[in-house]
Amino acid sequence: MSTLFGAALAACTAAAGAQYYPQATLYVVATPIGNLADISLRALHVLGLVDTIACEDTRHTQTMLRAYGIDKGQGQLIALHQHNEMQATQLVLDRLHQGQRVACVSDAGTPGISDPGARLVAAVQAQGLRVVPLPGPSSVTTLLCAAGLVQTPASFIFVGFLPTKAGERDLAIQELAMQQRAAVLLEAPHRMETLARALAPLGARTITIGRELTKQFEEIATFKVQDMPHWLAQDSQRLRGEFTLVLHPAAPVAESGLDTRALELLLPHLPLKTAVKLAAQISGAPRNALYQAALTLQTKPSS
Repeated sequence: MSTLFGAALAACTAAAGAQYYPQATLYVVATPIGNLADISLRALHVLGLVDTIACEDTRHTQTMLRAYGIDKGQGQLIALHQHNEMQATQLVLDRLHQGQRVACVSDAGTPGISDPGARLVAAVQAQGLRVVPLPGPSSVTTLLCAAGLVQTPASFIFVGFLPTKAGERDLAIQELAMQQRAAVLLEAPHRMETLARALAPLGARTITIGRELTKQFEEIATFKVQDMPHWLAQDSQRLRGEFTLVLHPAAPVAESGLDTRALELLLPHLPLKTAVKLAAQISGAPRNALYQAALTLQTKPSS
């Protein structure tokens, strides 16, 4: 048993051991995104209890389990990643039908959130088998709570990784420019400079960047999108590690400074995006501001 987490294993048995853990069940288990101490007591108990663990990388998971003092044989680990998820799902289903308890974990965070696991969960549910989620670490919620979003209501969309093809990525960013809610993005370190250039049209929009969240060299910074290339260039280490980003909502535009007459005439007859596009061409007003005004107009009660 790991001397470091030995007390945690004893505590997890005391805290979670008396609960009911049905057989023939898939347990979706969130694991730390960097700091091993972020594991939950129930997650520790379930990882020790299950017969099989479906994991993104068997070596990574085996290292994590041993750090906690949990011993699993190699035959108890099934590799389930983006390249084999369909085939591995059938192996998991076979074991569930045998009455096994199976855990699903990714390399870090919550399975199914930009990580493998969603297809497995859907297949298990389709066969009438039970799925039990164990909540825990997620880079999405970790950065959101440190971003200081103050809009009401405090809503956000999860975007994940933007398309890698330039045209598709630019189109996605145009849609983000018109988005009234905060948007959570993920990015790999070798694409951060490319992302900074692609986001440049958003200019003064606020962005919060989280690098290496919960790890020793964690960084969280909030600034304008236009300052992102400078922030990256200040320290070569900032092009390493895993990144999560929160693009803050665009600042509301005062209605008194915006010509919405064309928009008001077009909205009853055209889809919102088409009406916004034509109104921008007619009035010369910024499309982003017109889009936000259109959403406001649509929510106003008719007179």
